[in-house]
Amino acid sequence: MNELSKKVIVALDTIDIDKITYLLKELRDHVEIFKIGLQSFIFFGPDIIKKVKVADYKVFLDLKLHDIPNTVQKAVESALKHDIDMLTIHIVGGDEMIKKAVEMKKKVNSEIKLLGVTVLTSHNENSLEKLKYSLSLEDLVLHFANIGKTNGLDGVVCSPKEIKILREKFGKDFLLVTPGIRIDKSLDDQKRTLTPKEAFEAGADYIVVGRPILDADNPKIFFENLR
Repeated sequence: MNELSKKVIVALDTIDIDKITYLLKELRDHVEIFKIGLQSFIFFGPDIIKKVKVADYKVFLDLKLHDIPNTVQKAVESALKHDIDMLTIHIVGGDEMIKKAVEMKKKVNSEIKLLGVTVLTSHNENSLEKLKYSLSLEDLVLHFANIGKTNGLDGVVCSPKEIKILREKFGKDFLLVTPGIRIDKSLDDQKRTLTPKEAFEAGADYIVVGRPILDADNPKIFFENLR
């Protein structure tokens, strides 16, 4: 497994258990981390975490928690009982919510990476304007990331387009995890995308890849072309 492959997180955004089983076996020498998001977690429940962990992979549980501080704190406590390695919360939940999540992580002495979601990759300037955000998209991402770092998060989830400015602002020890990766930059519902090469060159610690691998006839091709 080359160093770039270790930085690829494969998103199991499917409820096809046969495909999941196939990917866990087929990508044995290519992947260290699989992402479990809302679709698969709601369908399979915690069993999908067990399946991935038993196969000896790390788990990125991407539930984007966002609720009142006490509820999120309890949700983090529950999540940590499943031996996960990464977990997401929405930074828009605010200072107190983030602090409660970080407090729970410290309480159980977990080494989990707690990541804050800045602005979803499905958003662009127009959609944010409709939501009455006064900051530009780039400034909003920086603002949210600063809130996350100030309150103790290990890093953020951001689009590839913001990697460079976040790396310059927060340095090399703040994790940047990047969805919105497209081989051919097809935009579908992702508004802010880059290729894997562009994302790594910009400074991403990890890239999250779903459809380009899940929909491929041969999922290994993605890694063979990874340079």
